[in-house]
This record gives sequence, C-alpha cells and structure tokens, in this order.
Amino acid sequence: MTFRRIRILILLGILAAAVGLTWLEQTMVRAWGGPLDVAVVPINGDGSTQAKDMIRALKASDFDDIGTFLERETARYGVKQSPAVQVSLLPELHEQPPAPPHDHNALKTVWWSLKLRWWVYRQSGEWLPQLGRIKLFVLYHTPQDGVALAHSLGLQKGLIGVVHAFADPRQMQQNNIVIAHELLHTLGATDKYDAEGRPIYPQGYAEPERPLQMPRHEAEIMAGRLVDAAGRLVMPPSLDQCVIGAMTAHEINLDEGFRRRFGSGD
Repeated sequence: MTFRRIRILILLGILAAAVGLTWLEQTMVRAWGGPLDVAVVPINGDGSTQAKDMIRALKASDFDDIGTFLERETARYGVKQSPAVQVSLLPELHEQPPAPPHDHNALKTVWWSLKLRWWVYRQSGEWLPQLGRIKLFVLYHTPQDGVALAHSLGLQKGLIGVVHAFADPRQMQQNNIVIAHELLHTLGATDKYDAEGRPIYPQGYAEPERPLQMPRHEAEIMAGRLVDAAGRLVMPPSLDQCVIGAMTAHEINLDEGFRRRFGSGD
C-alpha cells in the first residue's frame, strides 16, 4: 500500500470518527434522559469597563430562569425532568470567537463553522472534548442608543452557541431569552421568524390556533418576538412570556410528548 493511500485512509478514519462523535453527542443531548449540561462562557465583547463590571458580577444563578423555562415547557410535552438543565458559569475568556462571514456564502460559512469548532476545542484546554456539553459563549456589549447587537447564533454540530448580549443588569432577563433561543438551536430547533423579524404564522406564534389578527401575550421562543395589541413587534420582558411551540418541540426531539399531544411525530 502506498503512502498516499495510507494517508487517505487515516484522513477517512479521522473524518469517520468526527462524524461518529457528532452523532453520539447529538443523540445524547436530544434523548432528554437527564439534565442538559450547559456551560456559559462570558467574554467582554467590546472591551468596555461596563462589560467588564457586568462579567465580574455574574453568578450561575443569573441564568436560573432558563432552567425554569425549559422545565416548564418540556413538561408540557411529556418530559418531566427536574432540573431540566444544569448551567455552570466558567471563567471569563479573553479571546473572541471567529466572526461569521457577512455575505452568507455557503463555502465560507462551512469553513467558518469548522474554524469555530476548532477554536472552541482549543479553548477547552482538554485533549478529549466533554461529549454532550453545550458551550454558550456570551459576548457582553455596552448598550448604545440606536445600535443593534450582532446576530447571535447556535450550531447543532459541536453544540456551540455564540450570543451577543447587553452589559446591563436590567437586560438580564431579555439576555436570557436570546441565550435560551440559541441553546435550542444547538438541539436542532429552527428559527420561526421571517426576513423582517416577524413571527411566521402559525409556527412562530404562541397559541397558533387563535386567528392571526388577535394579539399575543406570549412569544414562541424560536420567533423571539410577539405582535402586541397595537400591532407592534416587541420582545417579551422575560422567559415567563415565552413558550416552546409544537414544531419546535418536534425539532428538539420531544417526540413522545409531541405524539401524545398532537397525534403525530412525523
């Protein structure tokens, strides 16, 4: 056997191992056989003193409402598990993840995804990755009037979330909505809003059986916003006003409860 063939076999073996580990990891977290293992890693997103102070004051309990939300919502679909998630707050990281491409080019996006996964692996400082651990890198930014945060994202492959959040304690509960949204992306949930950010009817609406024109007081978590009585698109104040809709429940593999409640897992 030539050296070239040996090298190809080694590369194929590495690829097969990576695919197998990815499949195993996704199967583990989507089985809902125990609490989700979630690590929150804070990062100073803009180098500001306000973000530094925000990170210094963070506690693991600041993310408790994410667990409360998941426990409440998964129970509605037959998964009664307490706690539903165990959040650990890791030390601040002083390096930012690679930024995604701006032009949404498919090849660039694939390359960026690989770079991000390699970056996450390097930051872990471990030879073997912790299978099943969801890693959420939260970049805190000082709020500026009229300046929107960069788009947050969550990847199912690698169980990675990159969240842009406001460095303001008054925004903690809404930050947690974004964190929960990206967390569910890592489990396979898809966005339920259109290009203008409006919820897609019916799957992006809480209580989708109600007519489209009727205002909502709750938001589907993967839509992230609701249309209020004045017809305005607003973000709910906290996860107390968010729900996991039927399609999202199916996507994150709450299938047993999904079939029992809606009659089909297809």
